[in-house]
Amino acid sequence: MKRYIKLIRVKHWIKNGLIFLPLFCSFTFSKANIISTILAFFAFSFMASFIYIINDIRDVEKDRNHPRKKNRPIASGAVSVKKAIFVATFLIITSLVINLLATRTLFNPALGFLLTYLIVNVCYSFGMKNIPIVDVALLTAGFVIRVYYGAAIISVPVSTWLFLTILNASLYLGLGKRKKELKIKDEVRPVLKSYNENFINNFMNICLTLVIVFYSLWTMEQADTILYLSVPLLIVLFMQYMLFMETSDEGDPITLLFQHKSLMITALLYALFMIVVMIIL
Repeated sequence: MKRYIKLIRVKHWIKNGLIFLPLFCSFTFSKANIISTILAFFAFSFMASFIYIINDIRDVEKDRNHPRKKNRPIASGAVSVKKAIFVATFLIITSLVINLLATRTLFNPALGFLLTYLIVNVCYSFGMKNIPIVDVALLTAGFVIRVYYGAAIISVPVSTWLFLTILNASLYLGLGKRKKELKIKDEVRPVLKSYNENFINNFMNICLTLVIVFYSLWTMEQADTILYLSVPLLIVLFMQYMLFMETSDEGDPITLLFQHKSLMITALLYALFMIVVMIIL
């Protein structure tokens, strides 16, 4: 069972927590909306896992010659390609069925965002990940789609400031991943030849500045007058991420989160503060 959990990368489902943002930000905590959003989380997670498996199948030979990726279930032989295809088929069918249960309609905007996420990732995997800037833009699109998918599930609009915050935060994290890959000798992405650390550092600084500005504007837009107090927590969170990214051999934010307890504690404190202010108070 452990090999299949590793195959579908359950720990990366944390990223899909963005689906809950529209629910929290709109204060529409009806029983129907909560159930629909929870179902949407699993629908999106299964779709994301389907994409992970397809990527691993496609890159299996390349991964077997990689010092770290060779330990992935398919590359290591722990899971056969045939079984992986069966799991992937089950995941995408289940994702679409759960989405149907969440929306109660066959064709809806939420399904459009779910399929758009699939198309974006297929484009990324089958060539566009080798085009500089476009590769990071597609990674960023995945995070933005998560937010709009969550909003479509419960039929609420997405704040402009929230959209701009997520957009720039996603760009920042995507560029951070590329920055770390530039320094890792065992990473052989062709697109890395088009990047340099100076360019990445400059644009990361711009994105982080915009994240703090747009997030601050979003907090002031809300009815909760003390929500702005979350800004220092967010700044500390990004400071920790930057520090650990520089000293670690990993650039993936989820991996860093599990590697460093202090980063996880800050993230939990931020989440707890937001829950208390936006739901309880």
